Amino acid sequence: MPQPSKRRRWMILAVIGLGVVGIAAIAIASRNSSEVIEVRTDTVALRSIVQEISASGKIQPEVEVKISSEVSGEIIALTVKEGDRVRKGQLLVRIRPDLLQTQLEQFRAAVRAADVGIEIAKVELDRTERELRRSAELYDKGFISKQEFETAKAAYDRAAGQYQSALAEKSRAQATLRQAELSFNRTEIYAPISGVVTKLNVEIGEKVVGTAQMQGTELLRIANLDTMNAIVEVNENDVVLIHSGDTARVRVDAFRDSVLLGRVLEIAHSPLEKAIGTQDEVVNFQVKIRLDSRDDRLRPGMTCVADIRTARRDSARAVPIGAVTIRYDADSTERNRTARPARPPQVAFVVKGDRVEQRIVQTGISDRDFIEITAGLLPGEVVVSGPYSAIARQLRDGSRVRIKRSRSTAGEQR
Repeated sequence: MPQPSKRRRWMILAVIGLGVVGIAAIAIASRNSSEVIEVRTDTVALRSIVQEISASGKIQPEVEVKISSEVSGEIIALTVKEGDRVRKGQLLVRIRPDLLQTQLEQFRAAVRAADVGIEIAKVELDRTERELRRSAELYDKGFISKQEFETAKAAYDRAAGQYQSALAEKSRAQATLRQAELSFNRTEIYAPISGVVTKLNVEIGEKVVGTAQMQGTELLRIANLDTMNAIVEVNENDVVLIHSGDTARVRVDAFRDSVLLGRVLEIAHSPLEKAIGTQDEVVNFQVKIRLDSRDDRLRPGMTCVADIRTARRDSARAVPIGAVTIRYDADSTERNRTARPARPPQVAFVVKGDRVEQRIVQTGISDRDFIEITAGLLPGEVVVSGPYSAIARQLRDGSRVRIKRSRSTAGEQR
């Protein structure tokens, strides 16, 4: 009896063991099945990549002159209206010269009075000079005392000083007269350049304040619309990629049916800072783009968007931008992962059968869709291009994948 009981016990243990092994196998299979990550793929291909930077701004003329009056007064004539084309030297505005006319007459009278003063001083100088010569002769002969001679000499010196003072007074009066004449002439304002009146701020009968007293009233603006620029603001991270002479395509919001071509003319060195000291602080730099193509519909102040071409690569190894991500632990071999490098490596995941290989890559320029690979990938290799969550977080070196949709980009090369 003991023998069959022992055999039965061993059979029960064997069945239990097989059951445990089966359950473990099912659990492992289930776990492996759950770790399969569904991905999309793309192929490393040779492409032409054009790197562009987009920036918004406004259209401005190359030359725009703000015209103000140097004298105060009432506008009695206005010969132009907004939108008129004017020639250099053309009369624009005339200001009533009543007060200046009165001042001009006063200063002319002061010059005439100075002339009379000079004549009187000259007569006195001549008289004292004759007296001095006569006193000198008498003094040499001993007929007058030394004191009398010195009195005659002092009278002559005093007359000579008064004569010089009269001459200086005339010079001062003449300078004041010239200043008044200049002010009087400035009651008529002429166009300093040829162009178009882009802004008119005054009407006939208005009183304006001259710049001689304070900031002054801006009367109008004249712009040369033959040469136009796009003034755009570029972020500090992108402005370092722009160089003078880079080509640009400018689209004006008012008429998006056409694209204006231009070139970068100037890059500002002084920043335009906004929301300083807050988390929304932005640092931009102005970039001036000279428009090569002309459109008569352009007006100063129109908003625009410029696509500045900063670089081009032909036959560059390229993958979709989403295929490249940053992984701090990409080149880690059990190193201290809390000590993150200043420049984390860029990686891509290459498909090898049903698994992926994490590959450190080096990148170059990029456009809106593709990025240049300068090292780490070869043409024809298949890389994971999506979804973003898989590339950025889920995938690891050796992860199992299932390809959702694979597409070759060889036929889409530009």
